[in-house]
Amino acid sequence: MAVQEQVFGFFIPTVTLMGIGAHKELGAQIRTLGAEKPLIVTDKGITGAGITEKIVNMVKEDIGVTCAVFDETIPNPTDKNVHAGLEIFKSNGCDSIISLGGGSPHDCGKGIGIVATNGGKINDYEGVNKSGKSMPPFIAVNTTAGTASEMTRFCIITDTGRKVKMAIVDWRVTPTVAINDPLLMAGMPPSLTAATGMDALTHAVEAYVSTIATPVTDACALQAIRLVAENLRAAVANGADMIARDQMAYAEYLAGMAFNNASLGHVHAMAHQLGGFYDLPHGVCNAILLPHVSKFNLIAKMDRFGDIARAMGENTEGMSKRAAADVALEAIKTLSADVGIPSGLTELGVKEADLKIMAENAQKDACGLTNPRCPTLDDVIQIYKNAL
Repeated sequence: MAVQEQVFGFFIPTVTLMGIGAHKELGAQIRTLGAEKPLIVTDKGITGAGITEKIVNMVKEDIGVTCAVFDETIPNPTDKNVHAGLEIFKSNGCDSIISLGGGSPHDCGKGIGIVATNGGKINDYEGVNKSGKSMPPFIAVNTTAGTASEMTRFCIITDTGRKVKMAIVDWRVTPTVAINDPLLMAGMPPSLTAATGMDALTHAVEAYVSTIATPVTDACALQAIRLVAENLRAAVANGADMIARDQMAYAEYLAGMAFNNASLGHVHAMAHQLGGFYDLPHGVCNAILLPHVSKFNLIAKMDRFGDIARAMGENTEGMSKRAAADVALEAIKTLSADVGIPSGLTELGVKEADLKIMAENAQKDACGLTNPRCPTLDDVIQIYKNAL
């Protein structure tokens, strides 16, 4: 019998540093990359917390390198945001990028980097592998435990003209070095800890039920689900719990390893539209949509949803496959409620009148290509309605 050829890639940064105190290795990594004028891409929140100044001073003291700073990144960074950062990169003669923060600074930095070497506008790179040249040397220093943008080949930028989040999926936007230090995550408020943690859970769940999941991504996804289920509540309850913070840092990275290679599904395809249309927090949108999209997908991957239930610590012994799968959906809802995620999209100001246009855009989103069940436009509209 003829065997159909299939090739799967696995993309991660060249170097990843993890653990308490890992950020102190930043200077050594800059030196290793031969960078002489890095641009730190961050946001006002990070600067206001004193982290930007701390990093600038640390690099100056350690290796004598002066960093330029662009701290105008906004939540859900836009094409305009990227191009403003690019001007700072050029005007300061920068040769490398350090993204400092959560998903927004990482994505904005990636956008700056890919346009810096390839030219044009960030909008030119929407889709899969549209660039021809690698970014400048890129170090992502992470301060949240959710998006995994510090280690993925995904870059999500809002097109302000269309009010749509562009998915740029390109191996060339994978950071050269990723640094995950729970010390830099200790200051996250409970709401952000909850939202980013549920984002990590969504990454792992969608990767596990993806149509292109592999044994390698499965291992990463299941362990990420276990770690989120075991540690997110504690991290939300007490931000100074460094054991929970450290385990959540591993959870979000493992989830990133999973979806960076198995991709995602319609939770993200739909959440991107909410972010682009209403400028809503990505992790919260994912958390609200996850049980609803999972319920739709359940008949396609019933065994796998049972696995998810068990990874979340639920006892499914003696249950039918369908009953075990339902337990997974309830476990997700319970975790979401425990950490304070809003119960529906109405609380975020989403209007039923906008659902059709968002559903149409979601059907075009690249993340939906690996969803285990193929929804119609009416299906997507109904899922949005169910999540209201």
